[in-house]
Amino acid sequence: MKWGTHWSPSNAELQRIRAAVEQAERRTSGEIRVHLESRCREDVLDHAAFVFHKLGMDQTEARNGVLLYLAYKDRKFAVLGDVGIHRHVPPHFWDEVYNEGVKHFQNGDWLKGLESAIMACARELEIHFPLGDSHADELSNEVSWN
Repeated sequence: MKWGTHWSPSNAELQRIRAAVEQAERRTSGEIRVHLESRCREDVLDHAAFVFHKLGMDQTEARNGVLLYLAYKDRKFAVLGDVGIHRHVPPHFWDEVYNEGVKHFQNGDWLKGLESAIMACARELEIHFPLGDSHADELSNEVSWN
């Protein structure tokens, strides 16, 4: 399946994405969410910011949530991090995560793109927000989608 063609994730694919998030969060107190939509009719960053807020990702204690937003039919992808993580990462970090996902999307591998972007986020979150003894999973690991 090529970037931009129709993709409707199966239950098994959604579980694979969820498992990638769970694996990533085993190494960090950071929170990662994935949100999928078929269409995004507005600016992708504006809409991703709306979804970020709607999912309560700005409510974590350390403000260290990261959203991977994908509108697959419109070929729009965004990576947003809350202020806690944003102040720690190098300026090019978000572009690198974006590019990590897109290179796989362009090769037709939606799952690999999301999994790679999730792991790229986890590596950076682990540096700045290592997993502590009292860590509670503050946000759902389920993939949200419309």
